[in-house]
Amino acid sequence: MGLQPLEFSDCYLDSPWFRERVRAHEAELEKTNKFIKELLKDGKNLIAATKNLSAAQRKFAHSLRDFKFEFIGDAETDDERYIDASLHEFSNFLKNLEEQREILALSVTETLIKPLERFRKEQLGAVKEEKKKFDKETEKNYSLLEKHLNLSAKKKELQLQEADNQVEQNRKHFYELSLEYVCKLQEIQERKKFECVEPVLSFFQGLFTFYHQGYELAKDFNHYKMALQINIQNTRNRFEGTRSEVEELMNKIRRNPQEHKRANHFTMEGYLYVQEKRPAPFGSSWVKHYCMYRKETKKFSMIPFEHRSGGKVGDAELFVLTYCTKRNADTIDRRFCFDLEASDRPGVPVTMQAFSEEDRKLWMEALDGKEAVSINFQIFFYSAQLDKIGFTIIKKCISAVETRGMNEKGLYRIVGVSSTVQRLLSLLMDSKTCNEVDLENSVDWEVKTITSAMKQYLRSLPEPLMTYELHGEFIVPAKSGSPESRVNAVHFLVHKLPEKNREMLEILVKHLANVSKHAKRNLMTVANLGVVFGPTLMRPQEETVAAIMDLKFQNIVVEILIENHEKIFKTLPDATFPEPISVAVSPPNAPPRQSRRQGQRIKRPLAVYNLCLELDDADSHNSPREDTPTGSMDSLSSQSPTPAFSSSPPGLLDGNDLIMNSGDLAGWTTNLPAQSRPSMVSWMNVPPANPAATNAALPTFFFPSPATGTDTAGESVAHRKARAVYPCEAEHSSELSFQIGAIFEDVQFSREPGWLEGTLNGKRGLIPQNYVQFL
Repeated sequence: MGLQPLEFSDCYLDSPWFRERVRAHEAELEKTNKFIKELLKDGKNLIAATKNLSAAQRKFAHSLRDFKFEFIGDAETDDERYIDASLHEFSNFLKNLEEQREILALSVTETLIKPLERFRKEQLGAVKEEKKKFDKETEKNYSLLEKHLNLSAKKKELQLQEADNQVEQNRKHFYELSLEYVCKLQEIQERKKFECVEPVLSFFQGLFTFYHQGYELAKDFNHYKMALQINIQNTRNRFEGTRSEVEELMNKIRRNPQEHKRANHFTMEGYLYVQEKRPAPFGSSWVKHYCMYRKETKKFSMIPFEHRSGGKVGDAELFVLTYCTKRNADTIDRRFCFDLEASDRPGVPVTMQAFSEEDRKLWMEALDGKEAVSINFQIFFYSAQLDKIGFTIIKKCISAVETRGMNEKGLYRIVGVSSTVQRLLSLLMDSKTCNEVDLENSVDWEVKTITSAMKQYLRSLPEPLMTYELHGEFIVPAKSGSPESRVNAVHFLVHKLPEKNREMLEILVKHLANVSKHAKRNLMTVANLGVVFGPTLMRPQEETVAAIMDLKFQNIVVEILIENHEKIFKTLPDATFPEPISVAVSPPNAPPRQSRRQGQRIKRPLAVYNLCLELDDADSHNSPREDTPTGSMDSLSSQSPTPAFSSSPPGLLDGNDLIMNSGDLAGWTTNLPAQSRPSMVSWMNVPPANPAATNAALPTFFFPSPATGTDTAGESVAHRKARAVYPCEAEHSSELSFQIGAIFEDVQFSREPGWLEGTLNGKRGLIPQNYVQFL
């Protein structure tokens, strides 16, 4: 279990447990700060001490290995697990690299030191300043509140009103600051995963460029490096979506905290001051307690807690309530008071003081006192329904998008003007005007307006398309299991949806699959579509920070739907709920999956595709660099591999250029617009490694040169067919599973030695070369 989410609604209660969770987050950030500080120190030693380079790298590796990121919630995505394991992987690589060390370039300041210093200064430093403000405001708020509650009720009404206004303003300011601090704490917890790892990843890229003697090791590491960049990019994309949802929830709670109280088993809870009587002549004292009451059992519990004493929690006291009565101001020299009587202490009332008159009314209502108030909650009804009009709207919008906008950059991600979207939606939802709206030919409606209207309609449904009831069940397989078991589980659950929901979902997912096929132009990969449509098609019934943290798993579910839509919607699932499928091994008499090579790390190989995925043909070399997608090209939930090309210039990997000439890379990133500029090394688009499969040797990269004639050989087998002579179960989502006799279309040599690429039943992926026979 990672760190518990900090709920915004808890800011208003400011309970002892809320304070403990805040301290846990603060402790984790302090640990991160110390880790980064140590990492920076080690990096500077690496630059300054050339003679002691070996010792500095060992220390650096040690720091990486010993640190582990904490996560919020009860599970991590595959991307986050790979990111968490990345530091340990970096450590192991440094140890191997040290054996072949020759000369290391010292210019890693820009790639490692400055980003970490900037993160530590701008992010962690900002959190420290927020903490100081939060602690200071806590002291001020409760001091002023205690002073205010000590005011005599006999003072003039004008003085009391002024004091009330001052306390209320101060309390609002404190709550505002508390909300912002909680939001900042959780944001930095998520941000650090890619902000800390990405500079380290860039440092490794520079390390390979100048490390001639470590060139072979660098080639072995390329798979992991590229996969990690996709993990980081996907995590970043999900973070952006999560952050906007968190901010929206925070603003909702800020506007009306009473309507967004968390559902729990307590009828009422909060702070009250309890009068503790002392022997004469000492009078009485008022001690702050956190009180909780359950109306069903009439049990009232209270715990003494003082924020200013370091948050020490006292012993809890529990009693059964008999009655509650309001105390008038003429009977006690304090305002907002009421009496409680416990069943085990008849005739001995306990006097409580609320924070305000409104607070007292809420307590009186919950405790069945003489004065009670009722809170009227507004219920909003949406006119959008899954009826004939709804299906017409979606089909019209999809038809228009597929006719006019499939190549529009940022399709579905770029939003239209709100007023125009609302106007279009109102016309479409009116049965009198719906058929008159021409979206395919009219220039009055931009593509972004049409896509925004469609998303707005889906969000306006009384219940999300994938239903509240099945929301939790859809999330479960996205958190664990093999790629195949995830697909089977989602397949099963889709067919549990109501018929209209499933029909609408099929129409939409089929369209999104079509959109993803044009990703080279519209930049909307399966992963990017998952980020956009995850919150649109799925949402929990109760909005909490914990639920928002599951957004990344919603995105994965949508990715699975898009990549496997033919299987999920065109075939029936098994009659019983599919159990998680373990990774199968090949039959004993099947040939080895690929050759081993001495000196390489024992890892399962992945598909190796041409790094210039945007290039369809020779003419594409002249396409503008702004067309390069900024997100990952492949989804990590259940990837559909992209065919390899042989169009890389022969000199691309000559000399010191391991992957891409550093000058070209700098120019490439510099020329991109700010909105679409990839981070550091986002041109790396290879699916991630499978950590569970560790029994096969990782083959080296094979880059064709003009002298070998490999390109000619590759062309000679293009578009050929092959038949499976052994059965095979995929060990990674980039591979194909098949039985003996399966026929593969469009078979080509992969850039991965020992592997082919082919298409089976509409899905393209990797095939072990010695498992098939060409036809």
